[in-house]
Amino acid sequence: MVNINVGVVGATGMVGEVFLSLLEERKFPVGELRLFASENSEGQTLQFQGQNIQLQTLKENCFDGLQLVFFSSGDPISKEWAPKAVSAGAFAVDNSAAFRMDPNTPLVVPEINSHLIPNKNKPSIIANPNCSTIQLVVALQPLAKKFGLNQVTVSSYQAVSGAGKAARDELIEQLAALLNNEDEVYVEQFPHPIAFNSIPQIGSFDDEGFSSEERKIMNETKKILDLPHLKVSAFTVRVPTINGHSESVWFTLNKSTTRDEILATLSAAEGIVVQDDPKNSEYPTVMTTSGTDPVFVGRVHKDLAQENGWIMWVVADNIRKGAALNGIQIAEKIFC
Repeated sequence: MVNINVGVVGATGMVGEVFLSLLEERKFPVGELRLFASENSEGQTLQFQGQNIQLQTLKENCFDGLQLVFFSSGDPISKEWAPKAVSAGAFAVDNSAAFRMDPNTPLVVPEINSHLIPNKNKPSIIANPNCSTIQLVVALQPLAKKFGLNQVTVSSYQAVSGAGKAARDELIEQLAALLNNEDEVYVEQFPHPIAFNSIPQIGSFDDEGFSSEERKIMNETKKILDLPHLKVSAFTVRVPTINGHSESVWFTLNKSTTRDEILATLSAAEGIVVQDDPKNSEYPTVMTTSGTDPVFVGRVHKDLAQENGWIMWVVADNIRKGAALNGIQIAEKIFC
């Protein structure tokens, strides 16, 4: 297999670090590796395959000679630099929201719509979906394909790792302060203390009362599933867990079916692990699924208030499948 010259923008962030570990773990054929970070990190090094790779800053022509660049540094950087990566001849796999809803940019979850990935001889931008959207659509797609899907309502419970290293550290610092009976806790990353708390806000609010995270889930789900008329509603909550997002999902099918048929359909689908024996307290939790790759589903049961309505619990590692792993799976579809 021919080696691929790879760049990682945002290499020192939580997602960037997992990109590096997964490239090694999955034995992606990396030739040259260039790591990009902020000016504060310039000259520092990160380890990859036993070698120290020096961090660089973004500058003109920095992508020359690369065939693949992973972006995980936020919308403004992606908007400016992802097109430059493509102009230099590289695929830009972008983890920001900058291009997700662009009708000319594929929004890809490989288990669902890898057919949208361009030929490896046609470098372009490929959008990596929102973390909470990815696990939702992986669970919904096999059900939509077999039974048809009419409506989805989801409430998410999202870990602080989704907001980055500083948010993770703030939770840990707040927990320590409160457990030590300190009078005040330091608050910067969220609008309220997150320790021992739940905050019904992820992102900013629009005039209709939806947060930006909720809009991402609602819009991206329809695009990925190619169901533009699907009714999707979302409510997102930040919770004081370190890593792993959970979702309560209500969904209405177009056909009558049974719990056994739904479980069999989910169990046979790529990328899903079913853990469903609630009477024996067997169902996915963030503690057991953090650090793993699949999307986990459990507590599937009939919604007694809706004809053909069902409820399920969906859990996944938001940094792996919700970000870095999904991006690397896209790259594997292009080059491997």
